[in-house]
Amino acid sequence: MAVTDEAIEKIKALIVSGALRPGDRLPKENELAAELGLSRNSLREAVRALSLIRILDVRQGDGTYVTSLDPQLLLEAMGFVVDFHRDDTVLEFLAVRRILEPAATAMAAARISEQQLDALTAQLDGLGPDPSVAELVACDLDFHRGIASASGNSVLCSLLESLSGPTTRARVRRGPAQEDAAGRTLREHRAILSALRDRDAEAARSWATVHIASAEQWIRSTL
Repeated sequence: MAVTDEAIEKIKALIVSGALRPGDRLPKENELAAELGLSRNSLREAVRALSLIRILDVRQGDGTYVTSLDPQLLLEAMGFVVDFHRDDTVLEFLAVRRILEPAATAMAAARISEQQLDALTAQLDGLGPDPSVAELVACDLDFHRGIASASGNSVLCSLLESLSGPTTRARVRRGPAQEDAAGRTLREHRAILSALRDRDAEAARSWATVHIASAEQWIRSTL
């Protein structure tokens, strides 16, 4: 095992075991290096690597702390990695969304408030009769972000946020490859909203599946 990898594993073990908890300050560099049997250089490299993926927070002049370890914070790193996707993997990202998005939508049916539903409705109403591709895709992104947030599951919400990037950019770049793309998208959004207002989880799940499949077909037609 590389020296830096060993250092990362040892710091990870401290956090997983509870010896270091969210918000805790790490011991001074020389003390921690001695405690873990590491060189200060390898410890420094490990801290740098763990700060990049939001496990540690290095505060200049103050010390190094364990972050909150909140799922949304930790999954930011996944979003960064996902941004390096190749065009030929876009459909694979959509396939994963087709699994997760309907589940989030079904969960939201039991939790979403009337105020949240009204906000989503106003968002659709404000899109206008002839939106640009960028406006349509941005609305679609915000619409699904709002529903995922209403699911009450922060991990699921963060995963979907990470996965949305590649498909969003693909749709903007390729433009409307299908006739009446805006009209179809809005009709599907309103059908999802109707199911959510009725608190019908299975109908909401079904319409979300149809909607993601439509986006998949849209992108597939341009590959």
